[in-house]
Amino acid sequence: MIKTYTPRASEVTREWHVLDATGHTLGRLATQVAILLRGKHKPTYTPHMDMGDHVVIVNAEKIQVTGDKLNQKIYYRHSGYPGGLRSRTLDEQLTKFPTRVIESAVRGMLPRTALGKAMYRKLHVYAGPSHPHRGQADTAPVQKEQTA
Repeated sequence: MIKTYTPRASEVTREWHVLDATGHTLGRLATQVAILLRGKHKPTYTPHMDMGDHVVIVNAEKIQVTGDKLNQKIYYRHSGYPGGLRSRTLDEQLTKFPTRVIESAVRGMLPRTALGKAMYRKLHVYAGPSHPHRGQADTAPVQKEQTA
C-alpha cells in the first residue's frame, strides 16, 4: 500500500522573494504574492499548514491600477465609535499610505483564519526602493579590490 506524503513543520523551508511593484497592476501582483505566501507554488503544498515563503515588496507607491479605480475605489475604516466611519479613495490612500493598498489587497486573498494571519505576517511592504532585509537584497557579484 502506498502512503500519502504529509510534510512536517520541521521540513518546511522558507525562501525570501523580493518583488518590485513598479508598473505592476495591483490585483495581479496581489494574487502572485498570495500564492507565494500560502506556498501553493511548492510541490509539497498542504492546505492545513503554513508552507509559504517570505515576500518583500518594494516601490509600493508606483503600483498601477486599471480604469478609473483611483477615484472610484474607496477604502473604509471605522473607529469603533458612533459616526466613526471614515473613507478614502484609492488616490488618497496611495498618497498617504501606499503600503496599505497592497497589504489590504493581499490580505483579502488569504484565508480568514489563524493560519491566514500567520501567512500574512510574512509579507513585508515598503513604499520606496530600499528595505531593511539586507540578506535578501538582490546582490551583484562582489568584486574584490586589488591593492597595488
